[in-house]
Amino acid sequence: MIHGSIVALITPFSNGKLDEDALRRIVSWHVEQGTDGIVPVGTTGECPTLTPEEHCRVIEITAEIAKGKMAIIAGAGSNNPLEAIEYSKVAEKYGADATLHVAGYYNRPNQDGLYAHFKTLHDATNVPIVLYNIPGRAVVNILPETVAKLAELPRVIGIKDATGNLERPWIERQLVKKKDFVWLSGEDSTAVSYNVAGGQGVISVTANIAPKLVAEVQALTEKGDYLQAREKQDKLMKLHKLMFKEPSPAGAKYAASLLGLCSEECRLPIMPLSDATKVEIKNAMRKLGLI
Repeated sequence: MIHGSIVALITPFSNGKLDEDALRRIVSWHVEQGTDGIVPVGTTGECPTLTPEEHCRVIEITAEIAKGKMAIIAGAGSNNPLEAIEYSKVAEKYGADATLHVAGYYNRPNQDGLYAHFKTLHDATNVPIVLYNIPGRAVVNILPETVAKLAELPRVIGIKDATGNLERPWIERQLVKKKDFVWLSGEDSTAVSYNVAGGQGVISVTANIAPKLVAEVQALTEKGDYLQAREKQDKLMKLHKLMFKEPSPAGAKYAASLLGLCSEECRLPIMPLSDATKVEIKNAMRKLGLI
């Protein structure tokens, strides 16, 4: 069930508060656009600056609309395992298909500590777990040997790889014995190459803006048609890079505002986009026929 284009969902705000109407509109739009899966309250959803009540409410609203229509991988990660367990229980309550778990930021555990963290979550919860390896933000790197060890746990079902190291899926596939383990790219710009190496999908920021196009690229890789996938990816590369020209998710939210989905409002310390980057994003979207 977990494959293809999985949107790293933005969390819409209005005047400093969660915009529930906009959230419903955005999730419904993704159902219509053919998005394969959805990740509420991940990094792109500004999870560090949501209140616990907002975090839970975003999962609840997303599940109300998306349950049974696409895979729901609820962000539940924390460097505090107690908090991660609580968010996992919320995800289970609302029927998420899996949870996404990052670990290690600030407290910087070694590999044994990372294994113990994820095993604690596994043993205390019932929802399948997707590991999230993002050393650029979390500081620590879940090494391939640790991934393989964690994959032996029954409900550790996959990994989101945002290392940018395209050697990783090749190495991990040699070590992981679980046949149905899922490899997901965490980077739009390398997603096609990642799938060549055995990946089955991408958790995408650009899918917030161009869900149909990102889904088309993923569908082509799933069929093994990498030539056409490369051609479509070429067209998307400018937009992929612009989403991170300034701190994310400011770019994605501005682009979503051009589509009438929500406001461009982010929470501090994420700042509004510069006028120059706004012009670039608008021009890239026009070139793709998105606006």
